[in-house]
Amino acid sequence: MRDDPTGRALHLLSLLQAHRWWRAAELAERLEVTERTVRRDIDRLRDLGYPVDAITGKYGGYRLAAGSHVPPLVLDDDEAVAVAVGLRYAAEAAIGGMEETSLRALTKIEMLLPQRLRRRVSALHSSVASIRWEPDNDVVDPEALSVLAAACREQEVVRFDYRGRDGTDTHRLVEPHQLVTTGQRWYLVAWDQGRSDWRTFRLDRLRRPTRAGGRFTPHQIPGDGAADFVEHSLESVIPKR
Repeated sequence: MRDDPTGRALHLLSLLQAHRWWRAAELAERLEVTERTVRRDIDRLRDLGYPVDAITGKYGGYRLAAGSHVPPLVLDDDEAVAVAVGLRYAAEAAIGGMEETSLRALTKIEMLLPQRLRRRVSALHSSVASIRWEPDNDVVDPEALSVLAAACREQEVVRFDYRGRDGTDTHRLVEPHQLVTTGQRWYLVAWDQGRSDWRTFRLDRLRRPTRAGGRFTPHQIPGDGAADFVEHSLESVIPKR
Protein backbone atom coordinates (compact mmCIF):
# COMPACT_ATOMS: atom_id res chain seq x y z
CA MET A 1 0.00 0.00 0.00
CA ARG A 2 2.66 2.52 0.95
CA ASP A 3 4.46 2.00 -2.39
CA ASP A 4 1.23 2.33 -4.39
CA PRO A 5 0.40 6.06 -4.81
CA THR A 6 -3.08 5.40 -6.18
CA GLY A 7 -4.06 2.91 -3.50
CA ARG A 8 -2.53 5.11 -0.83
CA ALA A 9 -4.48 8.15 -2.06
CA LEU A 10 -7.73 6.20 -1.95
CA HIS A 11 -6.94 5.01 1.56
CA LEU A 12 -6.14 8.58 2.59
CA LEU A 13 -9.43 9.80 1.13
CA SER A 14 -11.30 7.11 3.03
CA LEU A 15 -9.66 8.24 6.28
CA LEU A 16 -10.45 11.90 5.64
CA GLN A 17 -14.10 11.09 4.94
CA ALA A 18 -14.47 9.23 8.24
CA HIS A 19 -12.83 11.75 10.58
CA ARG A 20 -13.20 15.49 11.18
CA TRP A 21 -9.51 16.30 11.74
CA TRP A 22 -6.33 14.26 11.27
CA ARG A 23 -2.88 15.34 12.36
CA ALA A 24 -0.19 14.67 9.75
CA ALA A 25 1.60 12.29 12.13
CA GLU A 26 -1.58 10.24 12.57
CA LEU A 27 -2.10 9.94 8.83
CA ALA A 28 1.55 9.04 8.29
CA GLU A 29 1.26 6.26 10.86
CA ARG A 30 -1.93 4.89 9.31
CA LEU A 31 -0.47 4.95 5.80
CA GLU A 32 3.00 3.78 6.91
CA VAL A 33 4.70 6.67 5.15
CA THR A 34 6.43 9.92 6.09
CA GLU A 35 4.61 13.19 6.80
CA ARG A 36 6.20 14.59 3.66
CA THR A 37 4.52 11.83 1.62
CA VAL A 38 1.23 12.63 3.33
CA ARG A 39 1.53 16.24 2.20
CA ARG A 40 2.20 15.14 -1.38
CA ASP A 41 -0.82 12.83 -1.29
CA ILE A 42 -2.98 15.65 0.08
CA ASP A 43 -1.88 17.81 -2.86
CA ARG A 44 -2.76 14.96 -5.22
CA LEU A 45 -6.30 14.80 -3.80
CA ARG A 46 -6.66 18.56 -4.20
CA ASP A 47 -5.62 18.26 -7.84
CA LEU A 48 -8.41 15.71 -8.28
CA GLY A 49 -10.97 18.17 -6.93
CA TYR A 50 -11.21 17.16 -3.28
CA PRO A 51 -11.24 20.27 -1.03
CA VAL A 52 -8.85 19.40 1.82
CA ASP A 53 -8.40 22.06 4.49
CA ALA A 54 -5.14 22.34 6.43
CA ILE A 55 -4.23 24.14 9.66
CA THR A 56 -0.61 24.44 10.72
CA GLY A 57 0.73 24.47 14.26
CA LYS A 58 0.60 22.19 17.27
CA TYR A 59 -3.15 21.55 16.99
CA GLY A 60 -3.29 21.68 13.23
CA GLY A 61 -4.19 18.95 10.80
CA TYR A 62 -6.21 18.05 7.74
CA ARG A 63 -9.89 17.61 7.07
CA LEU A 64 -12.11 17.11 4.04
CA ALA A 65 -14.05 20.35 3.60
CA ALA A 66 -17.36 20.95 1.91
CA GLY A 67 -16.73 21.86 -1.72
CA SER A 68 -18.62 23.60 -4.49
CA HIS A 69 -19.27 20.30 -6.27
CA VAL A 70 -19.50 16.64 -5.39
CA PRO A 71 -16.27 14.77 -6.16
CA PRO A 72 -16.21 10.96 -6.34
CA LEU A 73 -16.79 9.27 -3.00
CA VAL A 74 -14.92 6.29 -1.64
CA LEU A 75 -17.21 3.80 0.10
CA ASP A 76 -16.40 0.47 1.69
CA ASP A 77 -18.63 -2.54 0.95
CA ASP A 78 -21.05 -2.02 3.84
CA GLU A 79 -21.36 1.71 3.12
CA ALA A 80 -22.10 1.08 -0.56
CA VAL A 81 -24.82 -1.44 0.30
CA ALA A 82 -26.31 0.95 2.89
CA VAL A 83 -26.46 3.77 0.32
CA ALA A 84 -28.13 1.57 -2.29
CA VAL A 85 -30.72 0.24 0.16
CA GLY A 86 -31.36 3.71 1.57
CA LEU A 87 -31.99 5.14 -1.89
CA ARG A 88 -34.41 2.36 -2.67
CA TYR A 89 -36.59 3.18 0.32
CA ALA A 90 -36.11 6.92 -0.07
CA ALA A 91 -37.95 6.50 -3.36
CA GLU A 92 -41.02 5.54 -1.33
CA ALA A 93 -40.88 8.59 0.94
CA ALA A 94 -43.80 11.01 0.78
CA ILE A 95 -41.68 13.93 -0.41
CA GLY A 96 -42.45 15.64 -3.69
CA GLY A 97 -40.01 14.69 -6.47
CA MET A 98 -38.06 12.32 -4.23
CA GLU A 99 -39.07 9.12 -6.04
CA GLU A 100 -37.61 10.09 -9.42
CA THR A 101 -34.45 11.62 -7.91
CA SER A 102 -33.80 8.63 -5.64
CA LEU A 103 -34.30 6.10 -8.42
CA ARG A 104 -31.98 8.07 -10.70
CA ALA A 105 -29.26 8.10 -8.03
CA LEU A 106 -29.86 4.42 -7.25
CA THR A 107 -29.38 3.50 -10.92
CA LYS A 108 -26.00 5.25 -10.94
CA ILE A 109 -24.88 3.56 -7.71
CA GLU A 110 -25.94 0.06 -8.77
CA MET A 111 -24.16 0.40 -12.12
CA LEU A 112 -20.89 0.92 -10.21
CA LEU A 113 -21.34 -1.88 -7.68
CA PRO A 114 -19.28 -5.05 -8.17
CA GLN A 115 -21.31 -8.21 -8.69
CA ARG A 116 -20.83 -9.46 -5.12
CA LEU A 117 -22.40 -6.27 -3.73
CA ARG A 118 -25.20 -6.27 -6.30
CA ARG A 119 -26.15 -9.73 -4.99
CA ARG A 120 -26.28 -8.40 -1.42
CA VAL A 121 -28.46 -5.45 -2.40
CA SER A 122 -30.72 -7.67 -4.50
CA ALA A 123 -31.10 -10.14 -1.62
CA LEU A 124 -32.20 -7.36 0.71
CA HIS A 125 -34.70 -5.94 -1.78
CA SER A 126 -36.21 -9.34 -2.56
CA SER A 127 -36.53 -10.28 1.13
CA VAL A 128 -38.33 -7.11 2.26
CA ALA A 129 -41.89 -6.26 1.26
CA SER A 130 -43.24 -2.72 1.37
CA ILE A 131 -46.81 -1.56 1.76
CA ARG A 132 -47.38 1.08 -0.88
CA TRP A 133 -48.72 4.31 0.55
CA GLU A 134 -51.80 5.71 -1.13
CA PRO A 135 -51.47 9.42 -0.38
CA ASP A 136 -54.46 11.74 -0.07
CA ASN A 137 -52.52 14.77 -1.25
CA ASP A 138 -50.21 14.28 1.75
CA VAL A 139 -46.95 14.78 -0.13
CA VAL A 140 -44.38 17.00 1.55
CA ASP A 141 -42.88 19.91 -0.38
CA PRO A 142 -39.08 19.39 -0.31
CA GLU A 143 -38.52 23.17 -0.21
CA ALA A 144 -40.70 23.44 2.91
CA LEU A 145 -38.78 20.59 4.47
CA SER A 146 -35.49 22.40 3.81
CA VAL A 147 -36.76 25.69 5.26
CA LEU A 148 -38.00 24.03 8.44
CA ALA A 149 -34.86 21.94 8.89
CA ALA A 150 -32.70 25.06 8.60
CA ALA A 151 -34.95 26.95 11.04
CA CYS A 152 -34.66 24.12 13.58
CA ARG A 153 -30.89 24.17 13.26
CA GLU A 154 -30.57 27.97 13.44
CA GLN A 155 -33.30 28.33 16.11
CA GLU A 156 -35.28 30.81 14.03
CA VAL A 157 -38.98 31.58 14.37
CA VAL A 158 -41.08 30.61 11.34
CA ARG A 159 -44.57 31.43 10.12
CA PHE A 160 -46.81 29.31 7.89
CA ASP A 161 -50.40 28.51 6.98
CA TYR A 162 -51.76 25.29 8.44
CA ARG A 163 -54.86 23.23 7.71
CA GLY A 164 -56.14 21.27 10.70
CA ARG A 165 -57.85 17.88 10.76
CA ASP A 166 -61.23 19.60 10.53
CA GLY A 167 -60.18 21.53 7.41
CA THR A 168 -59.83 24.87 9.17
CA ASP A 169 -57.00 27.09 7.89
CA THR A 170 -54.94 29.01 10.44
CA HIS A 171 -51.83 31.16 10.39
CA ARG A 172 -49.11 30.05 12.82
CA LEU A 173 -46.02 31.66 14.31
CA VAL A 174 -43.87 28.98 15.94
CA GLU A 175 -40.46 28.13 17.35
CA PRO A 176 -39.46 24.97 15.43
CA HIS A 177 -37.49 22.47 17.50
CA GLN A 178 -37.29 19.20 15.59
CA LEU A 179 -38.57 17.26 12.60
CA VAL A 180 -39.85 13.71 13.08
CA THR A 181 -40.60 11.13 10.40
CA THR A 182 -42.70 8.01 10.74
CA GLY A 183 -41.50 6.74 7.37
CA GLN A 184 -44.40 7.98 5.28
CA ARG A 185 -45.31 11.16 7.10
CA TRP A 186 -43.30 14.05 8.46
CA TYR A 187 -44.07 16.11 11.56
CA LEU A 188 -42.73 19.31 13.06
CA VAL A 189 -42.52 19.64 16.84
CA ALA A 190 -42.70 23.33 17.72
CA TRP A 191 -43.64 25.80 20.42
CA ASP A 192 -46.68 27.68 19.12
CA GLN A 193 -46.31 31.32 20.17
CA GLY A 194 -49.97 32.13 19.52
CA ARG A 195 -51.18 29.31 21.77
CA SER A 196 -48.27 29.33 24.25
CA ASP A 197 -48.02 25.57 24.05
CA TRP A 198 -46.35 22.71 22.24
CA ARG A 199 -47.87 21.54 18.97
CA THR A 200 -47.26 18.82 16.38
CA PHE A 201 -47.75 19.84 12.75
CA ARG A 202 -48.06 17.49 9.78
CA LEU A 203 -45.83 18.84 7.04
CA ASP A 204 -48.21 17.87 4.24
CA ARG A 205 -50.82 20.20 5.78
CA LEU A 206 -48.34 23.05 6.12
CA ARG A 207 -47.99 25.72 3.44
CA ARG A 208 -45.51 28.49 2.66
CA PRO A 209 -43.17 28.32 5.67
CA THR A 210 -40.98 31.41 5.92
CA ARG A 211 -38.48 32.62 8.47
CA ALA A 212 -39.98 35.38 10.60
CA GLY A 213 -36.61 36.94 11.45
CA GLY A 214 -36.48 36.38 15.20
CA ARG A 215 -34.49 33.80 17.12
CA PHE A 216 -35.48 31.84 20.18
CA THR A 217 -33.96 29.94 23.08
CA PRO A 218 -34.90 26.24 22.81
CA HIS A 219 -37.30 24.80 25.38
CA GLN A 220 -37.31 21.29 26.79
CA ILE A 221 -39.66 19.16 24.69
CA PRO A 222 -42.17 17.35 26.93
CA GLY A 223 -41.72 13.64 27.50
CA ASP A 224 -38.74 11.72 26.20
CA GLY A 225 -37.90 13.93 23.24
CA ALA A 226 -39.52 14.88 19.94
CA ALA A 227 -40.25 11.35 18.68
CA ASP A 228 -41.93 10.42 21.97
CA PHE A 229 -43.98 13.64 21.88
CA VAL A 230 -45.20 12.93 18.34
CA GLU A 231 -46.03 9.33 19.24
CA HIS A 232 -48.17 10.40 22.18
CA SER A 233 -49.81 13.10 20.05
CA LEU A 234 -50.79 10.51 17.45
CA GLU A 235 -52.11 8.13 20.10
CA SER A 236 -54.44 10.86 21.34
CA VAL A 237 -56.09 11.31 17.93
CA ILE A 238 -55.99 7.75 16.50
CA PRO A 239 -58.58 5.41 18.03
CA LYS A 240 -57.20 2.16 19.43
CA ARG A 241 -58.34 -1.08 17.82
